[in-house]
Amino acid sequence: MVKSSAYFPWPDMSLVNRAFQGALLAFESQQVIAMRLAKISQGGPDAPREAELMVSEKLATMAASGQMMMQAALGGKHDLGADEIIQLYRRKVRANRRRLAR
Repeated sequence: MVKSSAYFPWPDMSLVNRAFQGALLAFESQQVIAMRLAKISQGGPDAPREAELMVSEKLATMAASGQMMMQAALGGKHDLGADEIIQLYRRKVRANRRRLAR
């Protein structure tokens, strides 16, 4: 049995964990998208506010993730902080899911 790390580039399973976290993010995001579309399609005074909130949150989170990526790159992290960025997006998505489920 070969145990050299040359054959196993991710011996700590970080790639598997990152893939799993990404899959969870995709699943949770689809739930939030469905809830937001339902809320917007109902119309009323909350619909424009929800659309505005959706765009502003996306821009703010994108800016924060860009800053995190730049800090990771300057710090020499080869993965550019992917784990932290995925967790940032998952926190935002979970907060939206809780808010929209009320």
